[in-house]
Amino acid sequence: MSLENIRAERVKKLEILKAHGINPYPANLERTTTIGDLRSDFELAMKSEVTVAGRIMAIREHGGSAFIDIADGTGKIQGYLKTDELGDDAFKLFMDAVDIGDFVEISGMPTLTKRGEQSVLANSWRMLAKTLLPLPEKWHGLQDTEERLRKRYLDILFNEEVKDIFEKKSRFWDTMRSFLKSRGFLEVETPTLEVTTGGAEARPFKTHHNDFDLDVFLRISVGELWQKRLMAAGFPRTFEVGRAYRNEGSSPEHVQEFTNMEFYAAYMNFEDGKGLVTELYRTLALEIFGKTEFTTRGHTFDLGRDWETIDYVSTIHEMTGVDILSASEHDMKSALAKLKVEYTGDTKERLTDALWKHCRKQISGPAFLTNHPKLVAPLSKEHPDNPALTKTFQVILAGSEVGRAHAELNDPEDQRKRFEVQQELIAAGDEEAMMPEWEYVEMLEYGMPPTFGFGVGERLFAFLVDKPIREVQLFPLMKPR
Repeated sequence: MSLENIRAERVKKLEILKAHGINPYPANLERTTTIGDLRSDFELAMKSEVTVAGRIMAIREHGGSAFIDIADGTGKIQGYLKTDELGDDAFKLFMDAVDIGDFVEISGMPTLTKRGEQSVLANSWRMLAKTLLPLPEKWHGLQDTEERLRKRYLDILFNEEVKDIFEKKSRFWDTMRSFLKSRGFLEVETPTLEVTTGGAEARPFKTHHNDFDLDVFLRISVGELWQKRLMAAGFPRTFEVGRAYRNEGSSPEHVQEFTNMEFYAAYMNFEDGKGLVTELYRTLALEIFGKTEFTTRGHTFDLGRDWETIDYVSTIHEMTGVDILSASEHDMKSALAKLKVEYTGDTKERLTDALWKHCRKQISGPAFLTNHPKLVAPLSKEHPDNPALTKTFQVILAGSEVGRAHAELNDPEDQRKRFEVQQELIAAGDEEAMMPEWEYVEMLEYGMPPTFGFGVGERLFAFLVDKPIREVQLFPLMKPR
């Protein structure tokens, strides 16, 4: 039967309910317990009548009786419907008007069947929401990836693994918040609409503020420049968990809208920050997954072992033969061509980044990538031993960046010069260069304490469950049909 015909049959059943004076979508519930609570102490529950509600996942007719499976999100239980308990009319109406997928309420005594299955022997039933479209076939569900993501509500309904992922993801962020709060961090909220997009290098989404008659941007970081203003304001430690937006391409690791966390700690040394990040990752791994060793994207890594420290410049030189501090743009392009690396943009910053990303794919981690050139870390302090480098690290797992930290630059004159370099890159057509934020420089002139900053996003969670990042988002953006 076609989908259109199935829907037409269900509409007829909807009319049957209405003809019997039944509202197929009532506003009130009479439920006395969740299914999960009922099953948790079923022996005690068998002493009194209950009313449960949920979606019908299966119907099995057997002569003058029927068995239904009802699920409410806390559990599933069998409903047992018999004519001598319900009455002929109520039983017939149920069989004539109810389908798999409908939401119903049943009242009756909890009982055990002859096979020992926990059930509710119904003496009444009520429609809570009549469905007009059929659920996917139980054992196959939605097979097409695009269809699964578009109809995520059905994907979760029929796939316990998917449901478990999102329950884990909720605990992931809860654990991160608890970890930081227990160490003196204050959770804050910063603007998502900005006049300039500070804190990262990415192409932003642009919109228009009608009241101010002003073009503004959706943020590309989770309040980096705002949180550092809070360091100047005297808050010792802050963090934010929130959405960021980048108008870039999609991949198993990249989406345009995602959740990130950034924290900032005044008076924290760079090496102490490394220790805190290591402890955070291990805590997340153990509390959410009960382990520290993971396999993802063809790499295996163990967060519980000592983390390697690797050098940005020397690693690229060892793997590609290019000294990025002295090489010309022509040399870099030639090397990328030999390596058959695709890249966008031909400024030295973009070429440097492309060379590093080629090398990164070969590193399983866990590792701290350190000593980034100034050009690719415009908000980090200069390295005391080499003015061409910065006090920056990235966490490398499974061939990718999964976290980034800075000894935050608080020299206003140095910051002004680096913003001027970024301004030149923008003028040269680099759409991912960082927009200068001159009011931020003004803040630095008032003074910001030595600060360690770190950010990590839901890519980390995707790596720990070994799924593409869209698979760990409840409702990723989909093109309209």
